[in-house]
Amino acid sequence: MEMKAVFTGLLVSGMLAATPAPAQKVPYPEFSLSKATVEARLRFLASDELQGRRTGEQGNKVAARYIAEQFRGLGIHPVPGQADYFQYISFEKVAGAADGYLVAGADTLANGKDLVVLSGKPFRGTAEMVFAGYGLEDSAKGWDDYKGIDAKGKIVLVQSGFPESQTPREAIAAGAVKRKIAGEKGAVALVELFSSTAPWNLIANFMGGERLNLAGNGANDPELPHLWVNGKEPSITRSLRGVSSAALFSAGRASGKVTSSNVIAYLEGSDPKLKNEYILLSAHYDHIGVGKQGGQPYTAEDSIFNGARDNAFGTVALLSAAQSFASLKPKRSVLFIAFTGEELGLLGSRYYAEHPLLPLNKCIFNFNNDGAGYNDVSLISVLGLERTGARREIETAATKFGLGVVGDPAPEQNLFDRSDNVNFAAKGIPAPTFSPGFRDFDEALMKTYHQAADNPETVDFDYLQKFCQAYIYAARLIANRAVPPKWTPGDKYEAAAKKLYGE
Repeated sequence: MEMKAVFTGLLVSGMLAATPAPAQKVPYPEFSLSKATVEARLRFLASDELQGRRTGEQGNKVAARYIAEQFRGLGIHPVPGQADYFQYISFEKVAGAADGYLVAGADTLANGKDLVVLSGKPFRGTAEMVFAGYGLEDSAKGWDDYKGIDAKGKIVLVQSGFPESQTPREAIAAGAVKRKIAGEKGAVALVELFSSTAPWNLIANFMGGERLNLAGNGANDPELPHLWVNGKEPSITRSLRGVSSAALFSAGRASGKVTSSNVIAYLEGSDPKLKNEYILLSAHYDHIGVGKQGGQPYTAEDSIFNGARDNAFGTVALLSAAQSFASLKPKRSVLFIAFTGEELGLLGSRYYAEHPLLPLNKCIFNFNNDGAGYNDVSLISVLGLERTGARREIETAATKFGLGVVGDPAPEQNLFDRSDNVNFAAKGIPAPTFSPGFRDFDEALMKTYHQAADNPETVDFDYLQKFCQAYIYAARLIANRAVPPKWTPGDKYEAAAKKLYGE
């Protein structure tokens, strides 16, 4: 009896051993992304040899080539019909502001303090000053700010931005249009009352340094003197609005031409139907350069603004997503874009949004990756989390890798409209920005933001690994959705979405 029980037990054990074990679900490739891989990518992109990756400089071009060859090595091809991975962009390079002042009544506004010379040839003279609202003309929108105004031979004073928007991005974009109109009206100079939410001292420092503008768009007049003054200061606005003439001196700003490129790759989706739509994954790869180019304090020992956090960090996440999706395609197609020119006014993404290589109405989502840095490695921050229809996927992905999620942690900074995502949001595409973890702009964050100290040695690579994994997994979940994400009803970009998608 005992021997029979033993034999039966052995027989059952043998049968169990011969039965195949239940198949284990293979994790998505992002789950096996190694820390060594992301660290190597970041250390290259943020190395001293790339000299801060400033748009138009050699280090920026080396970074672009590196990204392109990463795509090629992964077997991800250029957009169908394109010869290579580069979308070449011509820029007007404007030298740093030298000197200038504006005398209105008893007040003298000096360059670098209450005034910044943006562009134009040297000018010295006194002329009548006329106020022309926002300085815009567009019959479709009801703008006719020069009605009844003779601007010929005069200094034209206008408000910055557009009537419906005062963000720095819109102020820069609107300024080019206003300069063109003022020049056509025969004005001798254009003066804008800058009144955006951004602090004036940061704006004056940023805009007074070496600048790049998109060239060849018909809106740039390099000859006309163009200035911003601190319209956030009520006394300055009162002074300029209260005079009939002003004396202007500007040493001018020399300009030339440079080129840079967006780096773009395309992966076709796996689903026969859904592959006709695509998700756009993006990050900017440029930074602010070396020494005076950076516009921030530096030392002889460390004058390179490496931009490890801003935005080698996000570029690594983009390349890691390409690696993962090349191994296992999502249902929808994926367009990968590494943007240039973000630090100089979101110029690379602005150019692409106006010159897309694929139809924008087939893009269901732009998952942008950018940030000023981090001060909390327990979470990620998502600008637009509540607005763009993919909160569930983002939170699911973050939780998988032990990270929390916060929405816009500094609404007063209007950060949603200050990265490349906004150029696609303005077209109607749901477009949040996935950012390293922070809860506020504190001292820890500002210690590296646009500082020479932002180098690879300060990066937490364990956090970078998890950050990349969460970004990729969230992107996969969104790309595989049966129904595309949508803007929250009533969002300011919802109307553009309805127009784009024909809803």
